[in-house]
Amino acid sequence: MDYFLPTISPAVPEIFIAISAMALLIFGVFRGDNSTRIISWASILVLFVTSLLILIGPMDGSQTFAQMFIVDRFGAYLKILILIGSISAIFLSFRYLRFESIERFEFPILILFATLGMLMMVSASDLIALYLGLELQSLSLYILAAFKRDSATSTESGLKYFVLGALASGIILYGSSLVYGYSGTTNFAHISEHLFNSQVEIGFLLGVAFLIAGLAFKVSAVPFHMWTPDVYQGAPTPVTAFFSIAPKIAAFAIFIRVMLDPFAALVDDWSQVIVFISALSMILGAFAAIGQTNIKRLLAYSSIGHVGFALMGLAAGTTLGIRGVLIYLAIYLVMNLGAWSVILTMRRDDQGLVENISDLSGMGHNNPLLAMAMTIFMFSLAGIPPLAGFFAKFYVFLSAIQEGMYTLAIIGVLSAVVGAFYYLRIVKIMYFDEPAQPFEPASSELRFLIIVTSLITLFFFINPTPILIEAELAAASLLP
Repeated sequence: MDYFLPTISPAVPEIFIAISAMALLIFGVFRGDNSTRIISWASILVLFVTSLLILIGPMDGSQTFAQMFIVDRFGAYLKILILIGSISAIFLSFRYLRFESIERFEFPILILFATLGMLMMVSASDLIALYLGLELQSLSLYILAAFKRDSATSTESGLKYFVLGALASGIILYGSSLVYGYSGTTNFAHISEHLFNSQVEIGFLLGVAFLIAGLAFKVSAVPFHMWTPDVYQGAPTPVTAFFSIAPKIAAFAIFIRVMLDPFAALVDDWSQVIVFISALSMILGAFAAIGQTNIKRLLAYSSIGHVGFALMGLAAGTTLGIRGVLIYLAIYLVMNLGAWSVILTMRRDDQGLVENISDLSGMGHNNPLLAMAMTIFMFSLAGIPPLAGFFAKFYVFLSAIQEGMYTLAIIGVLSAVVGAFYYLRIVKIMYFDEPAQPFEPASSELRFLIIVTSLITLFFFINPTPILIEAELAAASLLP
């Protein structure tokens, strides 16, 4: 027993969430859909306890399962963000599932299994462990995207996500096989040793290129973004909110770890590719969103643009750059969660949940507090000071400039200016267009999330130190 316990201790949070998810699944099978509310609250409790286990657990770079699983401060930071996103997604789903008549106990359990896959991804220190976590996450997300099975758009989004996601997973697997074939190992530390001790073959670089392509798909970066607008629009809105937060943070986590752990010696090679992807993502995110009429599609293109901004920090390949990405992800989580919470309040008695941007007309007159919150989120997403979004962009721009990536920084600034147009257009529609039919009162869960996220977004500048310090420590643990 003394030998067994230390072996699994780094993975206690993941083991706890796995056992809890299976127990809740058995409970749901016996109790049926009437247990959905109970299982939802139990899932929130499980995720909360998991976050406590991560905070009190080791963060010293301990490894287990034949060095395939690592726990460090970098992983702990991102796991907490993922768990916050997962808890929030369950909160967002309470009223939606009931009103859409899809209140099934499998929903929160699928989120638990997806979250388990994400936590495994973040702690992966081996290409095989990475793929296992990725597939556990992806299989759950495919089902969640098509969860509203009586809706043609939801079914279509699930099918598109499945087909393209399977393609991306195959690309990652093929890239991993090439890396293994030329290095003789799938372990990150051993791959790094191989690069320092041997000449790099062209086939190995090709494998790295395939890995970058597959991971770029998972973060919805251009030119691997094609699934994002359709899946965001078709999936149930709480699922879309979940997609835009937790899986994206997990994908960024493994993107950063893969590039800067086993392939750190190739930074001069792969950073050029990341610069190209970052620039394309910012440009497309800025211009493609301008003509959108559906709020979910607009935020899909917005997320692509934000991925481009975050990738600037990864392209820098420095501790400062990674710190910038980690700050960006934390702030993006808050302001994006707030925006999706407001979108979920867009419900009318006769129409149900509406999604057109024009439906926001006159919100400033009908519901001034809700319009004020949405204004805060839109201004923050646009990067207007002194809101939190400004600081997110500031730190990634700073890292790019310090590495001499002036062209990329200029593209980022111009993209941010163009992108501000469609954020400000939403504010204009809310305050200056003819008032439309008012929405139903928001649920208590949505009001709570909107209040918390808007206050954090608005007053982040008063004391940003805790996030800055944690991000710096997390980045330093990955790049000592």
